[in-house]
Amino acid sequence: MSSNSMESLILQLHEISAVKFGNFKLKSGISSPVYIDLRLIVSYPSLLRQISKTIISSLPSTTKYDLVCGVPYTALPIATCVSVSNDVPMLMRRKEIKDYGTAKAIEGNFKKDEICLIIEDLVTSGASVLETAVPLRAAGLVVTDAVVLIDREQGGRENLKENGIELHAMIKLSEMVRVLREKGKLDEETERVVMKFLEENKKVAASNLGGVRVRVKGLKYEERANLMKNETGRKLFQVMVKKESNLCLAADVATAAELLQIAEKVGPEICLLKTHVDILTDFTPDFGSKLRAIAEKHNFLIFEDRKFADIGNTVTMQAEGGIFRILDWADIINAHIISGPGIVDGLKLKGLPRGRGLLLLAEMSSAGNLAKGDYTAAAVKIAEDHSDFVIGFISVNPASWPGAPVNPAFIQATPGVQMVKGGDDLGQQYNTPYSVIYDRGSDIIIVGRGIIKAADPALAAREYRLQGWEAYLAKCS
Repeated sequence: MSSNSMESLILQLHEISAVKFGNFKLKSGISSPVYIDLRLIVSYPSLLRQISKTIISSLPSTTKYDLVCGVPYTALPIATCVSVSNDVPMLMRRKEIKDYGTAKAIEGNFKKDEICLIIEDLVTSGASVLETAVPLRAAGLVVTDAVVLIDREQGGRENLKENGIELHAMIKLSEMVRVLREKGKLDEETERVVMKFLEENKKVAASNLGGVRVRVKGLKYEERANLMKNETGRKLFQVMVKKESNLCLAADVATAAELLQIAEKVGPEICLLKTHVDILTDFTPDFGSKLRAIAEKHNFLIFEDRKFADIGNTVTMQAEGGIFRILDWADIINAHIISGPGIVDGLKLKGLPRGRGLLLLAEMSSAGNLAKGDYTAAAVKIAEDHSDFVIGFISVNPASWPGAPVNPAFIQATPGVQMVKGGDDLGQQYNTPYSVIYDRGSDIIIVGRGIIKAADPALAAREYRLQGWEAYLAKCS
């Protein structure tokens, strides 16, 4: 935008009293000597039209997007004008999700992986943009850019960047103050107060971003099954729906006989059974066929918790060969990404033709583990690049990941679940089914000792299943 155009726009905003000076409390909680009220622009069609044309031209030519979505409510008319004048489809985010009809958070027609540009009128901390990005991403859309009329220069750009969103601004607040002072619309003292305020409040503390961690209505498993590219992942979603179960039993027992016995007892309650085949002291080659027979009888999938971690060629042989022949009987396997994406290539080479699925270890539940931060982000990137084979993650708190929630096609499975929070002497940390599913954004609770050590494992498994499913229903309401 040219300097003349910017000055003209600033003066028009001042003329309609969209720029106010005094003492105002902002959404972020801080007090400000300047307030921008852009709701007024709906009553000035020519100004609205000018803003809508200029805001798009302020984007870099390399910015790609398939759709636009205005942050409710002030940016909605701007986004509408942008959509109509540029022939770009628009989506609407509901600020209040209704409990009748379709009960959607995002209204409009779109496809998974389409890129949506967020349009906002004003950014301070970036919270409102993030509140809109969260449900868009939860619906399977890609959000990488946001464009705003005015940037208050108080940390919004940095906060958004931390969440994977680049902010593009037409006007910076400091520029607006400078122009108004130069044109005689602002006295020297007011300019000094505002500039001092901006200097002292360059970044709104993250603790003030109360709107970022908004709870988004979760997509139902059957909806997410349609987004899943992997056959086994899709089947797991379907089993979860049919059995009303998001419970995985961690069958960490010492013998195959014990494992088959517990699988028979709790099979009706679980959607997934997790094994550690290399700890079975009485393993025989027919173990896999016996376990598969029980799985088919009770309609659950088998997950071998092998945690592959070697180079691609080695893990290919480990998964397919050896005495365990894991790919012959396990529906799902898992892997660390410490050796890089080649490990996924190796496992996919033999696993995908057999219709298997892979979970990546993005986080761990043991105290002091190193699977966090950049490691977790790298796991998400590898999963996106191999979404035909990777069905999701072993995770602890996916709701806390940058840019969360991630692609809803991916399944989040969380270990270390018990009825009460706590830990053991070996550093394992436990969380309740409700906190794991509702608060932390996971999909499957992995329970071991809480069921295996129970006096009645079948009854304990039923209680865990009911609690896990209740939390899922609450997340979707």
